[in-house]
Amino acid sequence: MLTIDSLSHRLSSYLEPDQIRAVKRAYYYAEQAHTGQYRRSGEPYITHPLAVANILASMHMGYQSLIAAMLHDVIEDTGISKKAIGEQFGEPIADLVDGVSKLAKIEYESQAEKQAKNFQKMAMAMAHDLRVIVVKLADRLHNMRTLGALAPAKKRRIAKETLEIYAPIAHRLGMNDLRIEYEDRCFTAMHPLRASRLQAALKHVRGNRKALVENIQDAIENRLQREGIPALVIGREKHLYSIYNKMRAKKKSFKEIMDVYAFRVIVEDIDTCYRALGAVHNLYKPMASEFKDYIAIPKINGYQSLHTILIGMHGVPIEVQIRTKEMDELASRGIAAHWLYKSVNGKDHGEESQARVDRWIQRILEIQQHAGNSLEFIENVKIDLFRDEVYVFTPKGAIVELPAGATPVDFAYNVHTDIGNACVACRINDRPAPLSQPLQSGQKIKIITSEASQPNPNWLNFVVTAKARSAIRHYLKTQHHMESVELGRRMLARALANNDLSLDALAIDQFQYVLDLNKLKTRDDLYEQIGQGKIAAISVVKGLHPNADHDHSLTPITIESPDGLLISFARCCRPIPGDQILGHFSTGKGIVVHRETCKNIGDLRSKGENINPINWSAQVTGEYYTEIRVEVNSERGIIASLATRIAETRTNIEGIQVAERDAEHSVITLTIAVKNRKHMADVMRRVRTMRSVSSVHRGKN
Repeated sequence: MLTIDSLSHRLSSYLEPDQIRAVKRAYYYAEQAHTGQYRRSGEPYITHPLAVANILASMHMGYQSLIAAMLHDVIEDTGISKKAIGEQFGEPIADLVDGVSKLAKIEYESQAEKQAKNFQKMAMAMAHDLRVIVVKLADRLHNMRTLGALAPAKKRRIAKETLEIYAPIAHRLGMNDLRIEYEDRCFTAMHPLRASRLQAALKHVRGNRKALVENIQDAIENRLQREGIPALVIGREKHLYSIYNKMRAKKKSFKEIMDVYAFRVIVEDIDTCYRALGAVHNLYKPMASEFKDYIAIPKINGYQSLHTILIGMHGVPIEVQIRTKEMDELASRGIAAHWLYKSVNGKDHGEESQARVDRWIQRILEIQQHAGNSLEFIENVKIDLFRDEVYVFTPKGAIVELPAGATPVDFAYNVHTDIGNACVACRINDRPAPLSQPLQSGQKIKIITSEASQPNPNWLNFVVTAKARSAIRHYLKTQHHMESVELGRRMLARALANNDLSLDALAIDQFQYVLDLNKLKTRDDLYEQIGQGKIAAISVVKGLHPNADHDHSLTPITIESPDGLLISFARCCRPIPGDQILGHFSTGKGIVVHRETCKNIGDLRSKGENINPINWSAQVTGEYYTEIRVEVNSERGIIASLATRIAETRTNIEGIQVAERDAEHSVITLTIAVKNRKHMADVMRRVRTMRSVSSVHRGKN
């Protein structure tokens, strides 16, 4: 059983005697504070902080982190204040303890929101002091190790949260050992039957493979010895959750996944890594496409290693990872090894891993600023947390790390938000490519920008990085606000002009009167409310001028293009330039444009809705969707012939619906993109000349 003495003995291998005494003092302080408190398993509560400190000791964490582990539940559970801890153990430790305590407080309406808010707090805590998160990860690991005493539903809930939040954080901080244990314990808690069956199968296979593993290991060791390369060769075990995940993701059987043999080769220095690679490539034939050099280009979490796959005797695939002892430590412990290896080969690995984590935390904080709420924030961060990487080059040769599946738009936002916002096209390896094309490692990416450009809402369908997603959403929200303000200003100016008043001539106190009347702070707030249809422009005019005329017929708003976020076109009647139109002010949506003949306009009028005249600008541009209904004699290939005929007029087809009228006749409804009524008439004329077509007319609602 773990005691404070056995922990002290462990600490003596790397801490100073006075530091160990401080840790013991914190233990006795916590033991006294938690007197009379017990865990769900019936053990005294102090066993938990002691176990957490022991996990941190296995990572060789500093004495302050160990003291924080001892005291991490004191503020929350015993009523002892942060100030009291500060007086006893100093401010830095009080801050650490407070940071860990704050990560598990407030209750929320839903589990999802609680999880989201917790993660937001973690992001802030990480930015302040990374040790807070390391203590929290150790705390969660001990909770996972002692899940046994909980009800099955609670076990599953804690396991799910650990898998979705804590395992990815451990992965991102490079703490591989921790991540693997999290994943295996979560898998066992969530799917006990699957886990036990897989465990039994693994045990069985291990026995059968023993001789072959030993043969391959001997062959590698002998070859390295012959080349004069001192190395440690270890057979690598796949862990339960990774086997289960591969079986599901790659739809492979247990046998296929277990057919691969994995080894790790640990050598003295980087130079020897490459010499060892040459030696194993001489021993067995390598698979050319499977070599990865993570020493030259480390993974996003700082992981370094050479990976290669060899074809052994009888065509057996052999995975080999070659790395130095320091790289192995960093791969297992990640950021926690930062305190252990301050300087290796004149290179400060601690600083490097800290800088990498700082960049990641900075990115999380940027996402937090752009996110609308905690749930949107966590959705974005989950996307960012758990992905493999691709490494691509800027035109100047700088390396950019991106998650697998990233597109040129993700690349653009990674370089700078302004470049993402202004992106119009790209070149991959000097050739034009679509903005939605997933990037491959090693490609050179050039982004082409235009000052007139702005983010396209469709990009949200294919971007994969959280930074791109949150920046696009943020831009669209801001754009929506700006368009609301501009539209509202135009509408108020028009309503005032109808009553021989001018926006510029209004006195400041007149405006203030209207703002106070509507409980608003600024002019822009007023314009936005008018633009979104929440306040009628005429009611503002009436506030200023009680005898105002209600007639809006003088200066209708004009439509210049289909791109405004606050002007949308009704699907019921699909208006296009040339149609007589009216605008319905819909709260929150701005103006919805209908044809004058649309029967829905009559319904809206009868309900007293806000309907206004609208005109097409003389220079109206863009494409507008409309529907044409084509009655045809049913015959083979008629839809293809129809599509070809329409394509000849350089018109895009956005949708086709077919309804059978009877055995010989069908009605085909096509949604097409046209510039105006003349363009639509040209399309209908071309379709009408087809032999199988009996009639063509425009869709009505």
